[in-house]
Amino acid sequence: MVWTLAFDTSAAHCAAALLNGDQLVAARATEMSRGQAEHLVPLIEKVLAEGGCAWADLGVIGVGIGPGNFTGIRISVSAARGMAMALGIPAVGVSTLDATALDAPRPVRVHVPAPRDQIYEQGYGCAPEAPLMRVKTTDGEVPALLPPAPVELAERIARVALTRAAFETEAPAPLYLRAADAAPAKDAPPVILP
Repeated sequence: MVWTLAFDTSAAHCAAALLNGDQLVAARATEMSRGQAEHLVPLIEKVLAEGGCAWADLGVIGVGIGPGNFTGIRISVSAARGMAMALGIPAVGVSTLDATALDAPRPVRVHVPAPRDQIYEQGYGCAPEAPLMRVKTTDGEVPALLPPAPVELAERIARVALTRAAFETEAPAPLYLRAADAAPAKDAPPVILP
């Protein structure tokens, strides 16, 4: 059986789940608005130990690619790419939207809370079929799902990653639906590197 490790730091949490085949063997999550970079690897090591899995046993890594917190997404994606390269196994990026829609009857829309009273939205079997960001409104035509709790989200990311690992060839990349809040000052001089 294939061991699949998945983790996510795209929101105010640090979450990880471990599957052996399709069986969930361990999962943990910690709510946090900051500090995911320092907590991610120790959390993963606890999940691996609880599941009785060594790093070398892993066959697939799944990672949450957002949409969500800009820095959090970069933390997870960078960690997944580095771990996959070191272990020689595939890393599969899975959006929060796809993980939330897993096994949901179609048609369905997924809504992920976004800053400034907006939502990230994607339709499955209905419009919009590509992820987008929009102002939050009430539209009762098609049911809308919200993301599950962080532990379940990590498990769903693992399940989607396991099904995609055989044909996913691209390294995971962040799913950004809006520009970062930080921007260089308009009058800032250009940075010249040696």
